[in-house]
Amino acid sequence: MAIKSFQGVRSKDASKKEYDAPILVEDYMTKKLVTFSPEQSILEVMEAFAKYHISGGPVMDKNGFLVGIISEADCMKQISESRYFNQPILDKSVERFMTKNVQTIPHDMSIFDAAGVFDKHNRRRLPVMKNDILVGQISRKDIVIAALKLSAQNWKK
Repeated sequence: MAIKSFQGVRSKDASKKEYDAPILVEDYMTKKLVTFSPEQSILEVMEAFAKYHISGGPVMDKNGFLVGIISEADCMKQISESRYFNQPILDKSVERFMTKNVQTIPHDMSIFDAAGVFDKHNRRRLPVMKNDILVGQISRKDIVIAALKLSAQNWKK
């Protein structure tokens, strides 16, 4: 007995799936960043983290170039050391504790590729670059939100 298909005739465009939603990092990244300088104290950084409800940010030199990234984890190192050596937190600079070899991603990378970078390198946030200039930052949460928006887009009629 033959198998019948009830799908009907498919249009030629049905095989091509196009997204109406944006899928690039630059579409979901945070553009207004709280930045830090290498000379700032760790205490100032911790105060900024609390004030702006952030967990990390880029460190920029006097010329506006990215030289590192500072995170809550970096601050934890300082807090731990200050207790151990019984020293105040105030006198330590960001430069001493920041991550210097910063992994970045380009602004025109897809969110799918960015998700792979997050998975492979176990980062919480990545600076976004365009022509060697910092233009934003994207986090794991931003990627999740983008995926949810794309998922919602696929179910639209």
